[in-house]
Amino acid sequence: MIEVPGLAKRVSPEHLQDVACGLCGAAEREVRFSDGPFQVVRCSRCQLTYVTPRLAAGALIADVYDEGYWSSSAAKDRGYSDYRSDAPLYLATYKKRLSVVRRHFAKPGRVLDVGCAAGYFLSVMKDEGWNVTDIEPSDAIRGQAIERLGKNNVHAGLLQDVPLEPHSFDLVTFWDVIEHVPDPVAALAHVRSLLRPGGKLLIETQNVESRAAKVLGKAWQHYKHAEHIYHFDPKTIRDLMDRAGFEILENSPRLGGKYVSLGFVAERAARLHPALSFLLSPLKLVSRTSVYVNLFDEMIVVAAPKGA
Repeated sequence: MIEVPGLAKRVSPEHLQDVACGLCGAAEREVRFSDGPFQVVRCSRCQLTYVTPRLAAGALIADVYDEGYWSSSAAKDRGYSDYRSDAPLYLATYKKRLSVVRRHFAKPGRVLDVGCAAGYFLSVMKDEGWNVTDIEPSDAIRGQAIERLGKNNVHAGLLQDVPLEPHSFDLVTFWDVIEHVPDPVAALAHVRSLLRPGGKLLIETQNVESRAAKVLGKAWQHYKHAEHIYHFDPKTIRDLMDRAGFEILENSPRLGGKYVSLGFVAERAARLHPALSFLLSPLKLVSRTSVYVNLFDEMIVVAAPKGA
């Protein structure tokens, strides 16, 4: 049995699999660093940064995205400290990001959110007048989305396994999701079949070549190896879009920030150095106070099918 950072239980060695590059398929790679059973590597051909070995698909859903993911005692390694209690912060974040949607759509339409979690983004979109549909594979959190959006609007399972009408969505979104998806090219190629003429794809994901990632190194908060199996940058996200049949309309870190609690700030500081956790411990007295933080290490990408 192997210990995986952030997981409450050990996993069998057969649940870990060595993988090639998820973009170009090359096996040649350069090791950036190792952490426990994982290596963070860069593809020698296309420069994609990814994790290998990684949990096999079945173990990935069962062992990572259980209740411990949404209420984690080791959120710096996996999941969230208390995802449900932070609902006001997520709702405020998505309200701030509505300007991206409004810039590309003159009026509401039909939106699909892939990996919706508790449905916070679609709750905001529903209030804007959009017709909402979501997909969430985690049994542990899906009930929260159903409470917000209604049972008929929430689907269990993975994107390609959910029966959705082709050419029926104006917008498909992946908020902090594409880095979790084992085959991102196939997932986005499938999205093309779901979009109406004039439809768009919106993705938020981390930028491994950002200044924050380079300064923080191995302590970068987005290195969570069991769940973040890919780390894109502007070049590789463009490569992903191209392979899936999309062209990028915009890519900006401007609204990639989030409202977070001061308790979250103190918890993440411990990742950098234990002394920082001690120095910032007074923040726990006002842990529910929120602040907007943007390290400009996340990309919000809007794309359209090629030739649209």
